[in-house]
Amino acid sequence: EVKLVESGGGLVQPGGSLRLSCAASGFRFSDYSMCWVRQAPGKGLEWVSSIKAEGSKTYYQDSVKGRFIVSRDNAKNTLYLQMNSLKTEDSAVYYCDYVGQRGQGTQVTVSS
Repeated sequence: EVKLVESGGGLVQPGGSLRLSCAASGFRFSDYSMCWVRQAPGKGLEWVSSIKAEGSKTYYQDSVKGRFIVSRDNAKNTLYLQMNSLKTEDSAVYYCDYVGQRGQGTQVTVSS
């Protein structure tokens, strides 16, 4: 059974940082690209970032490029998203995504 557990969200002021984690199990994590997606209140799912299986290539939505860093530790079956210089428009529930499957998400709220 595939299981994805996101953590690390919280309330942060604009300009602050958070590091999200996603613990994966139930599949061969190191064989698959992984993504982070987010959903703001009243909006649809939005792709944020992706990382190839071996971690050598990363991709970002333009609005987060230069502020977010995606990484993974295949030995720990864990995906990360380092979020810096956070803006109010980054507020959303963040999910890690494995071929369309997601966990329960972690809430990120950026507010002063």
